[in-house]
Amino acid sequence: MQIGPYQLENPVLLAPMAGITDGPFRSLCRHFGAALAFSEMVSANPLLRHTTKSVKRRDYQGESGLRAVQLVGADPRELAEAARFNVDQGAEVVDINMGCPARKVCNVRAGSALLQDETLVGRILDAVVAAVTVPVTLKIRTGWDPAHRNGVAVARLAEAAGIQALTVHGRTRACRFNGPVEYDTMAAIKKAVGIPVIANGDIDSPAKARRVLEATGADAVMIGRGAQGRPWIFGQVVRYLETGRHQAPPSPGDIRQVVLHHLDALHDFYGEAVGVRIARKHLAWYTRDLPGSTAFRKRVNAEESATAQRYLTDAYLRGIAREGAMAA
Repeated sequence: MQIGPYQLENPVLLAPMAGITDGPFRSLCRHFGAALAFSEMVSANPLLRHTTKSVKRRDYQGESGLRAVQLVGADPRELAEAARFNVDQGAEVVDINMGCPARKVCNVRAGSALLQDETLVGRILDAVVAAVTVPVTLKIRTGWDPAHRNGVAVARLAEAAGIQALTVHGRTRACRFNGPVEYDTMAAIKKAVGIPVIANGDIDSPAKARRVLEATGADAVMIGRGAQGRPWIFGQVVRYLETGRHQAPPSPGDIRQVVLHHLDALHDFYGEAVGVRIARKHLAWYTRDLPGSTAFRKRVNAEESATAQRYLTDAYLRGIAREGAMAA
């Protein structure tokens, strides 16, 4: 799939997720095969530009591949200025968030709340595209609620404004992450425009990725929650799409190495106190299906030091690997 001048190596992308797709996680997903990894959403508000959170969210140090930032806001001028600023900071793709269903985002008319005002959508798209020379992409939902599905209309606005690719989460804002994904709506959006369309929503396996591509006609898939605790899913999906064969799941020993690498990266990126805290949710995702995980999480979440967190994680995962070897 092509985004502006950039040819992606495969059609499997990492979704932007607040509090999750930071530098360490993006690098890990890219390592396993994600063709493009978007940042957490960065506020367009200039007053928040230099906060610790915003600075970390646009930190691409040490990352390989395209640098893609997602911006959130509701003011065309602010979004255009934020796009210019982020491009000056190294962003090579700018994505506009019109898909976030979070109440605190929608309450300031940003995210998926923008889908209620197509005139404002058009002004935002025109302003951001005109502001930068890099490709601008857009992420939307199928509409505000089931009675107001305007994804096709917004997609046509996007194409007319010069948006280079469109990601569609196949639910309305009102549905949030519940209920079935609207493959028919996504297919209608794909048929309505000539720009690349990326399908998003509940893609959690290689077989599901293929079914979604076939059902929607989309050019690529974007994986979000399906990658939590499973960054290797990108390689599994890419292999299945390319060959029709399933990639063997990682061994307990391989998982241990991935988790420890991720912990070290988080501790280094954020510093000990914040890194330990952020690592807890990732440990919960990595271990959710493993034996004894509840007791492990209870113990490791009581620790405040990076050394203790790493030691307990290493010991637990070594035990899982030994049990697996004995069972085999």
